[in-house]
Amino acid sequence: MKLVEGTATVDDVDDFVERLGAVGDEHGVSVQAFDARYVVDREHLERAVELADRAFARNDAIARDRSVEILLYAAGRRQINRALEMGVDEGETPVVVVVHDASGDGDESGAVAVVADLLEPASTLGEYDDERVREFFDVGDRELAATDGTLADLVRERVALLTVEK
Repeated sequence: MKLVEGTATVDDVDDFVERLGAVGDEHGVSVQAFDARYVVDREHLERAVELADRAFARNDAIARDRSVEILLYAAGRRQINRALEMGVDEGETPVVVVVHDASGDGDESGAVAVVADLLEPASTLGEYDDERVREFFDVGDRELAATDGTLADLVRERVALLTVEK
């Protein structure tokens, strides 16, 4: 798995998603873009990719497309329409894009180069919006106070719990 960070200026979300899908198809990889304000850290996405791969290996995936499965795990949700909130939106958005070669036969580096050309370079990973993340993952003050963990720990727990909820 490789990550591409930057700022996306999106006029048409469907067109942008199609372009990413075409890059994935051309290079034999999965490509999924996230609004970086929802991504707490690299481990958040690594765990989502790991669990999506495991779901596909067990024929237990929720989605037919691995990129969508990665999105579902990263969002900790089974409903695609609710998970899409973590995706890009129209306008200028800080993004982090997952490029993942599950088969080992794809060209991650080639896909990364093409995806990077679609973005304005910027450091976005770890620049999440605390309130946005807490609201999206339903993390309240009481839950944060009841644990020794951080908000990032709780989000990674939500990612892992999607497997249990199946």
